[in-house]
Amino acid sequence: MSGLSAQDLVEQALGKSTVDDQITVVVESSEANLRWARNSLTTNGSMRSRHVVVISFVDGGAGMAAGSVTRTGTPDVADLVAASEQAARDAGPAEDAVPLISDTPPGNGDWAAPPAETSIGVFADFAPDLGQAFGEARDRDELLFGFAEHSMATTYLGSSTGLRLRHDQPTGRVELNGKSPDFSRSVWAGRGTRDFRDVSVADLAADVERKLGWSRRRVELPAGRYETVLPPSAVSDLMIYLYWTMEARDADEGRNVFARPGGGNRIGERLAALPLTLRSDPHAPGLQACPFEVVSASSGSASVFDNGMATPAVNWIDQGVLTNLIRPRAWALRTTAPATATVDNLILEDPTATATQEEMVAATDRGLLLTTLWYIREVDPQTLLLTGLTRDGVFLVENGEVTGAVNNFRFNESPVDLLGRVVQAGLTERTLPREWNDWFTRAAMPALRVPDFNMSSVSPAS
Repeated sequence: MSGLSAQDLVEQALGKSTVDDQITVVVESSEANLRWARNSLTTNGSMRSRHVVVISFVDGGAGMAAGSVTRTGTPDVADLVAASEQAARDAGPAEDAVPLISDTPPGNGDWAAPPAETSIGVFADFAPDLGQAFGEARDRDELLFGFAEHSMATTYLGSSTGLRLRHDQPTGRVELNGKSPDFSRSVWAGRGTRDFRDVSVADLAADVERKLGWSRRRVELPAGRYETVLPPSAVSDLMIYLYWTMEARDADEGRNVFARPGGGNRIGERLAALPLTLRSDPHAPGLQACPFEVVSASSGSASVFDNGMATPAVNWIDQGVLTNLIRPRAWALRTTAPATATVDNLILEDPTATATQEEMVAATDRGLLLTTLWYIREVDPQTLLLTGLTRDGVFLVENGEVTGAVNNFRFNESPVDLLGRVVQAGLTERTLPREWNDWFTRAAMPALRVPDFNMSSVSPAS
């Protein structure tokens, strides 16, 4: 069975089902990576993996139950199916039970084709440029650290209702850290990509060089509220956390920031002072994502019963107004609201924006320019108050120019409250979240100006 194709594995699992319904998902993945430290490549490698998920559905008379079992490699199909069916029998009726999807969604790929693959060759142009950046950093007595990763995941989803869906998802990211030889200065630049053809090592290295230059002057500032320009990466980390909390059921039942006082949710309420639109689109250029649901375990934001459901473009916030929340079909039926699925990308934009981040800095009399945020954690779900730390460069802006680096801070902010206080948004651009890029890389965000970003305490973190 070691040579069993993903498609054959799906068909065999479906063929061995003895219960009411079944969904089988096989994900074939390949990955290539480079890692470097102190201006020298340290490791490179490639790997392949396979994940198999069998979800069985059993009607025990009291309602439909679902059981999901995941294995890696090429498991014994009969054992895997049997384990999934037993898990369903043990589970009891599912709260999110609805009829399985049977209509093929748009955007389905070529089921019969072999899985797409990546290889170390994806870095053919990137690696020589990185070597040049190493040499230039040595000449400046600076150190470069970082990594580049590229993966290709092909998902095959088959169901007893007749679905045969396939999607190829390329994902790439690069992070570049620059440090002084004594490690007293540290800065960061990063980029998300589909294929590395749009990644300029020279631009990333120039960004790092510029920030290290800014960091030569050190200024100590106390905690407080500061006018702050948040770059796209920092904005993305805040907006992704907001996105992950947009569950309609939690809002309808009063458990998250999108709950309306007195009952119901805040759909239709203005959240942003500017005409900001927060949206997801599986076909957004450069940010393409799977156009149908692939769910291995049910949660408040997704249901195994919704596997194969189309995930069209959706505006979560439209011109500053909350317009949609994440709603699986079962909750949609209970609330007579439309089912709305997540998409694996996120875009924030202001259609009236014209300024670049550099122009926003030039228009700042006195304030802070951040680089990234990290260690973000939720403090209060009712307000979505988050806390976290600044990282790898907080810069003082005076009279439109960066005049030095300041100490790091702990911040306390709600991204929902922040949207209501933003006074300027820049042009939207592809960015790489710093905190969340192990799970979420497809983001496009503007820089945002906040007049009173809350730096709640000074942090000793570097």
